[in-house]
Amino acid sequence: MCGITGYIGHRDAYPIVINGLKRLEYRGYDSAGIMMYDGETMHLSKTKGKVSDLEIITNREEERKKGKIGIGHTRWATHGVPNDVNSHPHFSQSGDLVIVHNGIIENYDTIKKELISRGYEFKSDTDTEVLVNLIEEVKKSEGCKLGKAVQLALTNVIGAYAIAVFDKTKPNEIVVARLGSPIAIGVGKNNEEFFVASDASPFIEYTKDAIYLEDGELAIIKKDKGIKVRKIENDKEIDANIQKLQLSLEQIEKGGYDHFMLKEIYEQPKAIIDTYRGRMLANEGVIRMAGVDDNMSKFLNADRIIVIACGTSWHAGLVGEYLFEDMARIPVEVEYASEFRYRNPIITPKDVVIAISQSGETADTLAAIKLAKSKGAFVFGICNVVGSSIARETHAGAYTHAGPEIGVASTKAFTTQITVLSLIALKLAQAKGTLSTSAVNKYLQTMQQIPAQVDKLLQIDAQVKEIAAVYKDAKNCLYLGRGFNFPVALEGALKLKEISYIHAEGYPAAEMKHGPIALIDENMPVFVIATSKGHYEKVVSNIQEIKSRSGKIIAIVTEGDETVKEIADHVIEIPDTEEAFTPLLTTIPFQLLSYHIAVMLGKNVDQPRNLAKSVTVE
Repeated sequence: MCGITGYIGHRDAYPIVINGLKRLEYRGYDSAGIMMYDGETMHLSKTKGKVSDLEIITNREEERKKGKIGIGHTRWATHGVPNDVNSHPHFSQSGDLVIVHNGIIENYDTIKKELISRGYEFKSDTDTEVLVNLIEEVKKSEGCKLGKAVQLALTNVIGAYAIAVFDKTKPNEIVVARLGSPIAIGVGKNNEEFFVASDASPFIEYTKDAIYLEDGELAIIKKDKGIKVRKIENDKEIDANIQKLQLSLEQIEKGGYDHFMLKEIYEQPKAIIDTYRGRMLANEGVIRMAGVDDNMSKFLNADRIIVIACGTSWHAGLVGEYLFEDMARIPVEVEYASEFRYRNPIITPKDVVIAISQSGETADTLAAIKLAKSKGAFVFGICNVVGSSIARETHAGAYTHAGPEIGVASTKAFTTQITVLSLIALKLAQAKGTLSTSAVNKYLQTMQQIPAQVDKLLQIDAQVKEIAAVYKDAKNCLYLGRGFNFPVALEGALKLKEISYIHAEGYPAAEMKHGPIALIDENMPVFVIATSKGHYEKVVSNIQEIKSRSGKIIAIVTEGDETVKEIADHVIEIPDTEEAFTPLLTTIPFQLLSYHIAVMLGKNVDQPRNLAKSVTVE
């Protein structure tokens, strides 16, 4: 979950590396560090805190910025508390080698004890310092070059990693490797310069050519000479696959918004259109999804669909469960990937597993995919990042085309994931005949209206902001929904917790009386989804139960509702749509509400404490 940057070439490395860290700060912001090599000396600057704190240090002394080679790191702490010493980069004991690392070395303690017995001393509590000293020990004992030393050292490592290593005795190369954590290499014109990063965002203005290392691969990058990619396991050289980047610089800038999260909330109408564009021909009643079309027999003959995901993607998967079972009549189980991979699940070749992840790099989801594949299941991926690990690991899949999502709290990822799941469910319903042609056509026509309806909802931002001002000081909140909107209640509560640090819980509305109702009093805000489609009367009864106990009710209702308006303290109206598509609308007010509460409380909306965007470690 840390961010890695690096550069070797003819340009001044500092602005490339430091700006790269700023773009990767969504991956971790407990501490930051940079190493610049000026041809003679390695200048190390690192600190607890954000990249802006690192800049204060480097700005004090221009010498720290000199050099055509540099590596940098922004950290989400795993081994060792966030402080200056534990910050990356880390030097080897001799001072010749320096490393940045994303991931966890599980057997670090065993390696550390062996290195201590050989005279090594350690300054930090990190597994990363252990790794760089292991590489140094191998290099010394085997009398080999850096690339070979890294390869041999990594064969003794258990865990996950993406690393970049520099050796001042071989100052024209950087060695990178990956297992379980992403790393990209930007290739400059005529091999004159190279860029290293956890994703392509740090170098998109310099090159559109990138190599994404696969798990178990190592690359030796030499200035003016090129790249050699090898298998870590057997040192076999393989061809480097250069891909053209589709990312643009404009996509990763704020575009005038105060925060990335707000920008991404407002990007949802376009993101939903981009997700169904080319796949859905509403006027013709056609859904085209190559990953589904080419594997239709797998879906139609499946005993069940198992959805695996984490966090917001898990909530989208829960909506998918309602969609698949309601439309296509296929039984669905939704699993936390982090639990699924450890509980010895029953999986057969008759199962279809759908893995959902915004980044396509979620470690638990990747491990669950590998487990499902080992049992013979067909695995279909839904992710946002082209060329990500999940996209490569699954048998087939679909991209959401949401565009970069930088804010740690997912917004457009959720709605675009639901869009893809809706299209798959309708596609399967067409193939199975569980929905009539007229019903499918109606759904498609309705789906086409969703982006405009989301855009209309975004116009009530001022109203939501007023409600946020009323409840910003609440200590606890409940979120209630039924049917398709129960997962939205969970997602709404998660958004509030993530960025405002207010305790919130989501429940099925009917479950309130089985325990949570004991919490309700005049100090408890209760956010209730009470749309006209789906168990409306039951939800109204739940609202009355809350009101009779003096709870504060903030209700999301369908336009024109009068019944709930008479009971609730606040009402937010959404446009009318099919019940199956209401989650695409009901989630919008909750996103805005969480955003405004967090801003009013002075929280860092894009970088909430203890979190990182992509969870690439266990």
